[in-house]
Amino acid sequence: MTQAFAPLKRHRLSDQVSTEIQARIASGDLRSGDKLPPEREMAESFGVSRGAVREALRSLERTGLVALQAGAQGGAFIGEGNPELIGDSFRNLYQLGSVSLDELTEARLWLETTVTRIACARATDQDIAALTANVDEAERLLLAKRYNDKIDVHIEFHRLLGRATHNAVMVMLMDALMQVMRDFAHSAGGERNDLTIRARRRFLAKLGARDADGAVAAMTEHLESLQVRYRDRMKTGARR
Repeated sequence: MTQAFAPLKRHRLSDQVSTEIQARIASGDLRSGDKLPPEREMAESFGVSRGAVREALRSLERTGLVALQAGAQGGAFIGEGNPELIGDSFRNLYQLGSVSLDELTEARLWLETTVTRIACARATDQDIAALTANVDEAERLLLAKRYNDKIDVHIEFHRLLGRATHNAVMVMLMDALMQVMRDFAHSAGGERNDLTIRARRRFLAKLGARDADGAVAAMTEHLESLQVRYRDRMKTGARR
């Protein structure tokens, strides 16, 4: 039997304080790095208790809009946001069963097709070197039979590819999606073969040649093959 919920409090003062601070941020009056007044001063300005201000600041801290720093030079500062919250939302949907493997793969195909085309146009030599080093590390871990460690390196490959677009939104979207894929991949277990590594080598050859169509084809083939392997492992519980 579930416990009864407590009555909701309407229009909490802390919520009103949060809303006012967010409005000031949206208007441009407050910008990243700006220091907010001390709690006592803010409480007097808002006409509320220091407890209401403190609760509002902690709520905003959880969203990344405010950063709370301790010490003599500390205080409440306007933050830079927290892109990881997007990934947390995706992860929650996956854990609740609202997102299936097929939907994850479909979303990855859409996103990574776009990311790959942009990366083919914008990736620097340093970006390609980082991706190549990532594949080398994955191969080293495979030879060392560190299969679960290899999972994280494979996931990082996609994050690096997102960064090669040099577009902050694409980076955030790729990072968010990879948070979910990391959880899923670890639950399935690390593969004990070099299929992904070989696919990565083929992909990088196309990327290095700035062959967008070829790179997209290589990525699509890999993701579709990976989906089949994931599905098989989910059915049998075997690690291949």
